[in-house]
Amino acid sequence: MKRALFIAGPTASGKSAFALEVAKQRGGIIINADSMQVYKDLPILTACPSAEEQAQAPHRLYGFLDGSEVCSAAFWAETAMAEINLAWAADKLPILVGGTGMYFKVLLDGIAKIPDIPEDIRAVVRAECEQDGSPALHRQLQEVDPGAAERLAPGDSQRVSRAVEVYRATGTPLSIWQQDTPPGPMAEYDRAGLVDKTVISPARSELYQRCDLRFDLMIKAGAIAEVEALLARGLSPELPIMRALGVPPLSAYLAGTTGLETAAEEAKMQTRRFAKRQLTWLRNQFSHWND
Repeated sequence: MKRALFIAGPTASGKSAFALEVAKQRGGIIINADSMQVYKDLPILTACPSAEEQAQAPHRLYGFLDGSEVCSAAFWAETAMAEINLAWAADKLPILVGGTGMYFKVLLDGIAKIPDIPEDIRAVVRAECEQDGSPALHRQLQEVDPGAAERLAPGDSQRVSRAVEVYRATGTPLSIWQQDTPPGPMAEYDRAGLVDKTVISPARSELYQRCDLRFDLMIKAGAIAEVEALLARGLSPELPIMRALGVPPLSAYLAGTTGLETAAEEAKMQTRRFAKRQLTWLRNQFSHWND
C-alpha cells in the first residue's frame, strides 16, 4: 500500500532525529523537505544529517544542488515525488521531513502553472530590488497585485521580486495565477488517508534554547570555514544560499566589521525569530496535522 509520512517542524525542533528513529523502525527512506538543506555548500550551518546518521537509514535530496542554483518549490516537488515513487517501488516508507512548509503544501495542494519568466525581466526586477530595496518593489506590487502584496512581507525580497516578475512577464497578477491551481501529486493519497502528517512543535522556550545550543555546536564543528569557502565563490547575494541562517552575521565577522561573539548573538537571534515564524505558520496552516 502506498503510504507516506510527512514530518514538519521549525528549525532545531528535533524533527530529523525523530524521522531517523521512524525510518529505522519502519524501514523508511528519509526525503529532505528543507529549502536550505538541498544545497551542498553548508552542511554544518544548515544542520544536514551527519554521515553517521545518513549511514543508519537512506537519505535523499540532501546537498544535491550547488549553491549557485535556485531550488523552486515546483522543482523540489517534482524531484521529491520521483523519490517517493522510488521508495514505493522498493517497498519502503517515504518519510518527508523539513521545515519548509510550502514544500509540503505544493505536494498536497499543488502549485500554479506559471509560464517561465524571461531572463531579461528577471534581471531588471532583481536589479531594482538590489538598488531600491524590497519595500519599494512591494509598493509596486500593491498597485498591480494587492492580493499578493497583502500576503507577502515587504522584506521578503525573493517572493516579492517573483510576484513583480510574474506580473511584468504575463500581465496577470500572481494571485490570479494561483487561483487556478491543480491538486498536488500527493492529494489523492492524502484524501485516501494514506499520508500521515505530523508537526513537531516543542514549547517556545525549549525551542529557543535548542536554537542557541545548536548554533554554538555549529561554530565548534566548522561553520565559519563553511561560510568563508562560500564567500570565496563570489556568488550573487540574491541567491537563497547567501541568505541562509547564520551566513550574513558570519560574513560580517569574516569581513572584520564585527566580533565573533556579536555575530553569534545576531545569528542566534535571527534563528529564534525564524523558528517563531515557522512555528506560527505551521500551526496556522497545518492545524489539522498531528501535533
